[in-house]
Parts: sequence; C-alpha cells; structure tokens
Amino acid sequence: MIKLFSFIALIGSAGATAADTVIAARNMRSNVIVTAEDLELVSSDMPGGFQAIEDVVGQEARVVLYAGRPIMVNDVGPPALVERNQIVTLAYVAGPLTILAEGRSLGRAGVGDRVRILNLSSRNTVTGSVDADGTVSVSNTRF
Repeated sequence: MIKLFSFIALIGSAGATAADTVIAARNMRSNVIVTAEDLELVSSDMPGGFQAIEDVVGQEARVVLYAGRPIMVNDVGPPALVERNQIVTLAYVAGPLTILAEGRSLGRAGVGDRVRILNLSSRNTVTGSVDADGTVSVSNTRF
C-alpha cells in the first residue's frame, strides 16, 4: 500500500508544473493603456489568464484592473481607434462595388472590434468592424 501511494504521489508531482500568471501591480482604470510597469509576473496557474507580460503591454484595459489580481483575457484588448460619437467613414464593398457613407459611432472599438454605427444619411443603425485606418467595414451579412 505504501509503495502504491508513493508511486501515485511521484506521478502527480512530476505531472504538475507551475505556470506564471500576469497580475496588476497597481489599480488601473478602464480605457488606459497598460505598460510593463503596471504588471507583475507571479508563479500561479490561473486558467484564462495571461502567462507573458509581453502579451498585455500596449493593450487597453476594458475593465478596472485591481492590484494583485490576475489579468484575464477579456480584461484587456486592442486600444480604441474609434470613440463614442465620433464621425467615421462606413465602407460597404461587394466585388467591384464600393459605397462610402458617413456615420456616427455608438460605442468605442479597436482594430477588428465590431461596433454599431448610425448611418447619418439613412438614420439606420448598422454594425461593422473597425479597420486599421479607422474606417468601419460593413457587410450584408446579418448577425
């Protein structure tokens, strides 16, 4: 019995390895850009958290980050390129056809994020994704 227990304990300890988790070094408000000085790396295995500081640096806090707590994947994202109430260019592209219109953003969004836009000409609300140049691309696909 003792040999079996020691064998199981040996297998359990060999298979378990501690991973690093990124935590906030200080409290940070939402909508601020995270820097390396704002972060610490601790030895912990937190599912859903970041394991490398480089993955978080330069991201924007989507929620309030509290000192000593792990930073989860949904807590940060790309910096906002489009602000709420900002006038943006809507682009609809279908093959050789390109339609451009002006719209007013109904939320904040970064590159690749989806955002609702009020088309200023038709007064209809459309949803599109933000491109790197700040243009919002819309398509005829409904979600």
